[in-house]
Formats: sequence, structure tokens, C-alpha cells
Amino acid sequence: MAADHSTTHFERFGLAKSFDVDLDLLDERYRASQRAMHPDRFANATDQERRISMQQATLINEGYQILKDPLKRGRYLLQLAGRSFDDEHHTNSDINFLMEQMELREALDEVRNVADAFAELGVIIERIADDIARLASGLQQQFSAGDADSLDLAADSLTKMQFYRKLQEEAMELELELEDELAG
Repeated sequence: MAADHSTTHFERFGLAKSFDVDLDLLDERYRASQRAMHPDRFANATDQERRISMQQATLINEGYQILKDPLKRGRYLLQLAGRSFDDEHHTNSDINFLMEQMELREALDEVRNVADAFAELGVIIERIADDIARLASGLQQQFSAGDADSLDLAADSLTKMQFYRKLQEEAMELELELEDELAG
């Protein structure tokens, strides 16, 4: 038994290499893999077997974290296609998208000043979730096509998704702050 680093995360869980992943099946196969490779099962094994089981458990955990998250999964698919995705160098020059981001940020900044801050924040959070879902749908099509232009579009979509994800996190933090203020 050796830790196989050449196996893709998709192969590790017996899934097709696709942006569209059956998350219930992934969860099921993750739990089965964890049970099979958990280091406690190797307590009486040799040092080498314990080390390999630990490496396998680490690979299983890493693969699960990547495949369950659409943003990480998309980046991983680009990597498998021989494309690098560098946060610092991969930017988006879509003016309409950048304007929308500015509008959403301004709307978040103004939430505290409206009569029903929770309702307004809910609208913003829903809009962000819809935009993320729309991008995920597009990513499925882009990765399915798999040609160079489609992979370029996928990289742009992932950049947009990353912006939305950060904005979503900020909106959730604001929601918690508002709840704390209301409770306090």
C-alpha cells in the first residue's frame, strides 16, 4: 500500500472529471474512504503502514474540500487542464461586472442607513447567491466544452465567483453584526 499522489481527486472518489459533482455521492464516498483509511484502523500496523494511511487520509480530506466547493473545484479543473490560476495576476476587466461590484459594495455600505436593514441585506444576499449560481451553471458548460476559449472563459468566471464569494462573506459578517447590535 502506497499513498498515490498521481490519482486525481475525481478518481479518488470514483467521480467523473466534471464541474458538475453529485455532492451527496461525494459525501457518501468521502465517509467510506475516511472509514477505510482512518489512522485508528492502523494502530497495530507497521510505522510505514501508519504513515501511508495518514498520507491517504490527508489526500482524502484535501480532495473532499476541493471537490465540494465550486470555486476550488473550478480552480482544480483548470489545473488539471494545464492552466494556472493566480489570484494576484488573474484579474477581470469586464467593466459591467466591475460596476456591478461597486454598486453591490455601496449597497452593503448603506444597509445600516435603511429602515429595514435585515430586509435590504436579505435582498443583497439573495442577489449575490443568484449570481454565484448563474456563474456555476456557466462554468459547467465552459468546462464541458473544454476548448482553450472555454477554459479562458472559465478562468474569468472563477475570478467573478471569487469576487462574489468575498462579497457574500462580507454580507454574512454584516448580518451577524446587525444581529449583535439588535441583541445588545
